[in-house]
Amino acid sequence: MLHHGDVIEKTGGRRPHQIDLEALGLAWLAEAQQWGGAHVVPVLETSPGRLVEAKIEQTRVSAEAARAFGRALALTHAAGATHLGAAPDGWEGDGWMGNAYLIYPRPDETNRSWGRFFGRDRILPNLGPARDNGSIDAAGARVIERLCARLDQGDFDHDEPVLVEAPAARIHGDLWCGNVLWSPRESLGWASPAAGRGKPAMELPDVVGVLIDPAAQGGHAETDLASLEIFGQPYLEEIYAGYNEVSPLAEGWRERRRLHQVHMLIVHANLFGGSYGAETVAAARHYA
Repeated sequence: MLHHGDVIEKTGGRRPHQIDLEALGLAWLAEAQQWGGAHVVPVLETSPGRLVEAKIEQTRVSAEAARAFGRALALTHAAGATHLGAAPDGWEGDGWMGNAYLIYPRPDETNRSWGRFFGRDRILPNLGPARDNGSIDAAGARVIERLCARLDQGDFDHDEPVLVEAPAARIHGDLWCGNVLWSPRESLGWASPAAGRGKPAMELPDVVGVLIDPAAQGGHAETDLASLEIFGQPYLEEIYAGYNEVSPLAEGWRERRRLHQVHMLIVHANLFGGSYGAETVAAARHYA
């Protein structure tokens, strides 16, 4: 990744297609800006294995900014996806979340509940690598497998937020707090006038959240929201409050936050090992 003044250039190295997928994911998420969805870093130029995007000026998040971001993220999710695990428009085959393998199932493979998708296509593919690197032992693996069995049976299936009418939400997919950059409003002249304003349209606060580095996919909206908590998003409760103003979450969402975090945690156990394995097992044990 190279910085040239006001732009950032990314190349794929050994995985050029990873950059191509990122560019498609950004474009897919950015479609929702015209309806008040969250700001997405603008793609300035693409070629095979190469992506040039604007460099986002950064500042500190405020409570007002977090609440507005929650409202806008609800509109991004409401843009919808054709099915659970759908890839961004224009992509064929599977993909990546960071450097972890990410299954993008075909539509004819997803006549299934959210729980079955989350267990089989998101959690379990990362268990083998986490076992191999020693971060999850045999006892921990049994906890993960018990959770996935319950997910498979539909024990935790729940509705999407009110505004999501499609079969799945259009989610960022890797929404830890580092993938939301907080930028001064006056530096975002590149954006659609409607971007970030939510529904009904409201004035933008002085600071605005901008999405970067997605693993964009069709999924459950609660997964994006819960992922923000893992590494300590400031004013997270304000984000939830703004979201619920626009698109109320299904009853019991607070009790499901740890459940929706299991995928991101086990991806980290897969990629980085160490204590991420124990943290994954601890989260899964709440539901296994």
